[in-house]
Amino acid sequence: MIHEERTYRSLINKDNLYPYNVKIAESDLFISSDNNMADEALKSLIKHRNFLETYIKNYPEFRISLLPMPEDDLAPSIIRDMLCKSKICGVGPMASVAGAVSEFVGYDLLDKTENIIIENGGDIFLKSKNKLTVSVYAGESALSYKVNILVKPEETPLGICTSSATVGPSLSFGKADAVCVISTSATLADAAASSIGNKVKSKKDIKPALDYGINIPDVKGIIIIYGRDMGVIGNVELV
Repeated sequence: MIHEERTYRSLINKDNLYPYNVKIAESDLFISSDNNMADEALKSLIKHRNFLETYIKNYPEFRISLLPMPEDDLAPSIIRDMLCKSKICGVGPMASVAGAVSEFVGYDLLDKTENIIIENGGDIFLKSKNKLTVSVYAGESALSYKVNILVKPEETPLGICTSSATVGPSLSFGKADAVCVISTSATLADAAASSIGNKVKSKKDIKPALDYGINIPDVKGIIIIYGRDMGVIGNVELV
């Protein structure tokens, strides 16, 4: 679900939702909702990016640390969430940034729409009244686009986030084509995908990485794709 050309953006069945794009610098949100809320989404994105940029100016290590940082009760909510969820997953806070932005913008818009899908660099926050299927993009893997996750409305709001060592700008110390994590928190799903992805350096690592990842609190399900091999664990319904 990460691809520079954004071709995967057609890979969520959106029924009759209204699609639009909101972009500031590296934050490139593709949103589908009951109506066009581009103005509200842009205001929300500006707000949360300002929180991030101000915090990074005051604490530059927040942007570059590959390890968890101390929690900060005085920080804005998006920063607190990133510090907390990245600590749970044993990664630096910025490993969760795309999922966090999707989630925080999503919650800002939820009182104005019953259905919303926000995708940010392959990291998705969604709330839906209907069943959805989400396809996993895994670069050059033969399984790319062929793995489809069924999402039931009662399971949402939900985060579905993907880390890849072979696609896109994500930093990964592993070699997986895709590590897709499902959680009620998109912030946590993003951090967990990075943490799990770091452990996959060969197809032999798929099972240990799944066993590790499913024990991260609030991880509901995981898909790992490595070349032609795939592993799945947890509450994942494939269609």
